[in-house]
Amino acid sequence: MPGGPDWNSAAAEWRQLLGDASVSTAEESLDHYARTCSNSSRRARAVLKPTTQDEVVEIVRIARRYRTPLYPLSTGQNWGYGDACPVREGQVILDLRRMNRILEIDAELGYAVIEPGVTQRQLSDALAERKIPFWCDCTGAGPHSSFIGNIVERGFGHTPYGNRLQTVSGMEVVLGTGELLRTGFGHYEGAKTTHLYPYGVGPFMDGLFTQSNFGIVTQIGLWLVPIPEAFCPYLVLFQEDDDLLRALPRLQRLRLHRILHSVPHIGNDLRALSSDRPFPRDRLPGAARLTPELRAELRRAAGIGAWAMSGAFYGTRAQVRLHRRLLNGALRGIGARAIFLPPTTLALARRAAAFLDRLGLFPGLGKKIRAAQALSNMHSGRPTGFFLRGAFWRKQGGWPADLGDDTDLAGEQVGILWMAPILPFRAQDLAELTRRMDTLFADHGFDCHVTVNMINERALAAVYTIDYDAEDTDETARALACYDAGVAELYRLGYPIYRASLRGMGLLAPHADDPFWATVSRLKSVLDPDGIIAPGRYEPGFVGGGEERNPAGACG
Repeated sequence: MPGGPDWNSAAAEWRQLLGDASVSTAEESLDHYARTCSNSSRRARAVLKPTTQDEVVEIVRIARRYRTPLYPLSTGQNWGYGDACPVREGQVILDLRRMNRILEIDAELGYAVIEPGVTQRQLSDALAERKIPFWCDCTGAGPHSSFIGNIVERGFGHTPYGNRLQTVSGMEVVLGTGELLRTGFGHYEGAKTTHLYPYGVGPFMDGLFTQSNFGIVTQIGLWLVPIPEAFCPYLVLFQEDDDLLRALPRLQRLRLHRILHSVPHIGNDLRALSSDRPFPRDRLPGAARLTPELRAELRRAAGIGAWAMSGAFYGTRAQVRLHRRLLNGALRGIGARAIFLPPTTLALARRAAAFLDRLGLFPGLGKKIRAAQALSNMHSGRPTGFFLRGAFWRKQGGWPADLGDDTDLAGEQVGILWMAPILPFRAQDLAELTRRMDTLFADHGFDCHVTVNMINERALAAVYTIDYDAEDTDETARALACYDAGVAELYRLGYPIYRASLRGMGLLAPHADDPFWATVSRLKSVLDPDGIIAPGRYEPGFVGGGEERNPAGACG
């Protein structure tokens, strides 16, 4: 087991610091944190729940004294990548969700200063209640996901501020030495621009504390999205695969020229179908993959095409009108249809759907309107859990009766594994990679759910999702084999993953002799010399020449 020779002394000091109620070694509590959607469950030795930054500093100092590894998390909703499980057995979870203060909101310059436990819903509600003329950027991960947790993973949202790391200015980080680091201008007493200009003077350090285990981020400054004069969400439905591929170069030009300035999200038909209903086991007894005929039938019944793109326009009324025309122009001659969903249209649609529901007409219309409203909410700073319903695609019991924004996916024992490569913003790359991944998924008996996000003007962030029933032993084994083979194939083809699951941490360095990861190891030895913070997280284990790094307190 990890920990120094005197684990009991460490636990006693943490209890003295935090109080008995904030230090748990109870089996029930450890079971709760071991739940996962990714079948990479690791069991913690204890759970610590601090409420202040000063407590985090002392926790780290105690951990260093007794060489006991910590695993920090914000709210533990890293769906598809690792949930709340530590990366290795026996680490002590540092649950930061009680550090949930919004420390500042500047209504003039448009930023907030927040702690790790601040959720999407919490900040969204605070902005609305205080009538601040800004929105927050939202992801589709649900209302209870943490901003800091997502940002330090380099996750992204869907508004014009969707490339979230670029909207952070000023971090506070507790290093593995127990020191408190303030980045940018934050280390200068009385600095007035810490949350306005991220780079400060001297080396730019913020990126070091994303996808790393060098320190614990306890505070960030986060830029907010100005509420525009006009706002218009949209959907684009592509009839066939070739229609999307033909449109992609035109869409790339619109993105390059900032016409598409949100982060448009493109999903294949399986992504839409999985949010509409569970896998039709009654139609395919014993099957793990839709037949082409049934897939086409389900697509027709749902009124969708091969792909759907969602996004939103923001700006003045004139800008939004122009951008709508430019999008329509880019789609001319292609089997695609743009549907624009400004707030007034959605409000009318909701009333019409409610009226028709009462008459028993068009029973599927209400569901479509709810999906459109969820998209609109997500693009205007109001988080939703609507899109998490797709995680239940393979669940043999189907959707739970109380499925909603507060559903805990790990507690429902669904299975999700995400492989997330970055690829060039080119049709040929998307076509070839998706063809190869679909073949690999078919070899393992799974449908290939694909989403593609225009993360910037030159690159696409793809997510290939393995949905499986975590309670089915055979299906779970096939899912894990599919994931391992898929990540290896992505490296081989030249599309490395941009974000790793717990299972994927050990796959980050296909070649042992990699100067990049050797440099990461040297930085770790300076910023966290005793290997206290999350050993194994974004630390594939190679120093160079094949030597494996095993820091003090790490669990093999």
